[in-house]
Amino acid sequence: MYDRDPLDFSVLTVTPARDNLADVRALLEASLLGMDADIARFVVARSGGRLVGCAGMADNVIKCVAVAADYRGENLSARLVGEVEQLAAQQGHFHLFLYTRPANIAVFRGCGFYPIAQMGQVAVLMENTPVGIRRYSRSLEQYYRPGTSIGAVVMNANPFTLGHRYLAEQAAAACDWVHIFVVREDLSLFPYAARLEMVRQGVAHLANVLVHDGSDYLISRATFPGYFLRDAGLVSKTYSAIDLLIFRNFIAPPLGITHRYVGTEPYCPVTHQYNRDMREWLEDPSRSGQKPLRVVEIARKCHAVGHAISASEVRALLVQRQMSRVRDIVPPSTFAYLCRREAPERAGICATGA
Repeated sequence: MYDRDPLDFSVLTVTPARDNLADVRALLEASLLGMDADIARFVVARSGGRLVGCAGMADNVIKCVAVAADYRGENLSARLVGEVEQLAAQQGHFHLFLYTRPANIAVFRGCGFYPIAQMGQVAVLMENTPVGIRRYSRSLEQYYRPGTSIGAVVMNANPFTLGHRYLAEQAAAACDWVHIFVVREDLSLFPYAARLEMVRQGVAHLANVLVHDGSDYLISRATFPGYFLRDAGLVSKTYSAIDLLIFRNFIAPPLGITHRYVGTEPYCPVTHQYNRDMREWLEDPSRSGQKPLRVVEIARKCHAVGHAISASEVRALLVQRQMSRVRDIVPPSTFAYLCRREAPERAGICATGA
C-alpha cells in the first residue's frame, strides 16, 4: 500500500443555488450515481484536497454514498456513514434509513444497517436498527379489532376533502373495521399535524374507523431516492414495490387487515399507476410470505357537474381565494380549519363564503 495523505472529514452544506457541489457531482457521476434534490448536507472526505468520498443527508435518510475507485475496499464507506450518523444525531435524528442497490447490502450491514424491504435486485430499504420495523409492527397489535373484513386506507389528505370522506365512508360501510393511516412527512402544503386533525375530525362520525398516527414506515414518494436508479419509470415502480411490501408484510398482519381501499385516479398518471401496482404487490400470493390483501378501488366522489373532487383542486381554489367553491368540496371541519388558516385577512370572506 502506497502512502496517502490523511483523510479529512468535513460537512458541506448545500447552497440554495447548489453551486458548491461540482466535485461531489463528479464523484457521484464516476460511481454511476445521480444526486437527489432534497439533500441538505454532505459529509465529505478529502485526501490532500481531493474529494475521495461523500455521503448525503436528507432529514433522516442517508443518500448518495460514494467512494473514489482507488479508495474502495478500505472501509471508507463505513467511516462516511459513521460521520453522517453523528451529524444526524446532532440534528435530532437517531432512527435512520438508507436506500441502496441489493449488491451493497453486505457493505451497509457492516455499518449497522438492516434490510426492511427489497425489490428484486433493483433496490433495498435499510434502517439502522435490527428491530425497528418489527417493534413498530408489534406496536400496532394493540389496535387490532376482530372481524372478517378489515379495511385500510392510506392518505395524504392535503387537505382532507369530501372525496377522502366518501372513500372512508364506503370502506366503513363494507368492513367490520377500517384503519386510516396519514402520511407523516411534512412535504405538503398543510403540515402533518393539521392533516391528521382534519382526517380525525372528518371521519369522527364513523364509529368503526380508527385514524393512526403516522410513522416513518409510510414512505412519501417525494423523498424516495432516484440517485441510483436514474430511470424515472423504474424509480416510480421501485417506490411502489417497497412501500407496498412494507404495508403487506409489517402493517397489515398485526391489524388483521384484509382489504386496502383506494379511490380511482382520473387526473394523475403516476397515482393511477400506483393503484395498478397495488394489485400486483398486495394481491399476488407469490409476492410475499405474508397473506395477500384484496385491493378495492372506489370510484371518486364527483361534483354535481361530474368531475372528480381532488385536494389539488382545493389548493388551487385557495390560491384564487374562491372560498365559496372550496366550501362545496370539503367537510365543514376542514373548511373551518381553512378559514382559521386564512385569517385574519380573509376572515370575512370565509365567514360569508364569498
